[in-house]
Amino acid sequence: MSEKKQIARAAGVLGLATILSRILGMVRDMAVSRLFGAGLATDAFFAAFQIPNMLRRFFAEGALTSAFVPTFSEWLTQKGEEEARELANACFTLLTIVMAAVTLAGIILSPAIVSLMFPGFKAEPAKFELTVFLNRLMFPYIFFVSLVALCMGILNTVRHFFTPAISTVFLNISMILCAWLLHDRFQVPITALAVGVLIGGFLQLALQLPTLWRKGFPIRPRFSPGHPAVRKIALLMGPSVFGVGVYYLNITVGNILASLLPQGSVSYLYYGQRLFEFPQGIFTVSVAQAVLPSMSRQAAAGEMAQLKDSLAFGLRLTLFVTIPATAGLMVCATPIFSLLFMGGEFDYAKAASSAEALFYYSLGLSLVALVRVLVPAFYALKDTKTPVAIAFVAFVLNVIFSLLLMGPLKHGGLALASSLSALGNMGLLLWFLRRKIGPFGGRKICFSGVKAVLASIPMALAVQWGMGLADWSAAGAKFVKAGVLLGSIGVGMAIFLTVAHLLRCDEAREVVGLVRRKLGR
Repeated sequence: MSEKKQIARAAGVLGLATILSRILGMVRDMAVSRLFGAGLATDAFFAAFQIPNMLRRFFAEGALTSAFVPTFSEWLTQKGEEEARELANACFTLLTIVMAAVTLAGIILSPAIVSLMFPGFKAEPAKFELTVFLNRLMFPYIFFVSLVALCMGILNTVRHFFTPAISTVFLNISMILCAWLLHDRFQVPITALAVGVLIGGFLQLALQLPTLWRKGFPIRPRFSPGHPAVRKIALLMGPSVFGVGVYYLNITVGNILASLLPQGSVSYLYYGQRLFEFPQGIFTVSVAQAVLPSMSRQAAAGEMAQLKDSLAFGLRLTLFVTIPATAGLMVCATPIFSLLFMGGEFDYAKAASSAEALFYYSLGLSLVALVRVLVPAFYALKDTKTPVAIAFVAFVLNVIFSLLLMGPLKHGGLALASSLSALGNMGLLLWFLRRKIGPFGGRKICFSGVKAVLASIPMALAVQWGMGLADWSAAGAKFVKAGVLLGSIGVGMAIFLTVAHLLRCDEAREVVGLVRRKLGR
């Protein structure tokens, strides 16, 4: 099987598993909105969960994965499976010790952390105290999920993608069940969600370990901090934290500033982020996780031509799936929130405010997606300095845009600032990577993007017309709204694929071929 087909197949497996996880994540958010609405309790929970979740994105799924996968792949290719197994055990043991210490420190320092990250909460003692309590309860989640990320890196390197991708299903199921079954058993009902986070984190780790054993990598204690590959990973991780995590850092900055805005702003941003991350998780993360092991192997073998080919294909595939997703989110933002979230404590005004955040976040979907593919290319080449420098510039841009836009646009301005920052980040990464490795099919990538835009225009117009068939501000009529939304999206997808086929998009053939192979099994 060619490298392109392997990447497309891996992305497809990841995408299918992630679709299930994201659907359950949406059900989880629907349950949260129905049970708790958008106010003091949800602001406190989302802020408290943001802290360990930010560490997960920065260190576990960001820096650790970007530093570990290329090094582990190189070790496996050049040293063999036995040496790679020793490296995996050394990393797992050391990470267990480090994350236990981080978790303990986080629990002790929780009041100071909340004060630093959400200064606006200090003006409301009840919200501040609840945030600290929930943060302490959920901080052990980072311990479990960091080990999960290491296991995912090992499994992805040996081309096993399904189990890592499906693991987040257990987090969502745990949170849903705890929210519905336990919320009335706590003095503060939203505590049930925090309990669900802890149980879900444990279940995610429990799923990975048997799969590792079946793949020939049983985890055993091996304390070896002086292992040369462990030292190499540690050195790569430092810069990687900022390089990979700038998007999430920008979101964190947005949440910090949102704590200074009217009550509910943190929740509106959270709900907007969650729906924004639905297509991002399905398409962006799937392509990035699929292409990184390939680029790492090619870099380790000195196959630069093949690496460029894999990178270019990953970028084209990313544009093909994220450009129509961007158009769809912009057109369907309010209808989606009306259908999925309206009811109980969540009225139309809150749905419209959350949709505003989603609209502005969606402008940066393709940009964030390209960044997620470009940054690992630098790390596959053992270059951590360039992405860090670029990420710092993007971070500064986000702060500037946030301060300028949060006044006139409130929480919508914070979401727009994140998208504008992603534009600067993507542009600089492309320019510096081209200087580093030379041309990698830029003209073909641009043509693919233009074709995707042309195919998305009639799709968006058709979906927009369909959205006018329902009154999204009215309560009830869920089945009618669901029929209108799903029918419009289905017609829109058919129009997009038809136009893409007429425009001879290579990526369309790859995606359709992948689906046919899956259905033919």
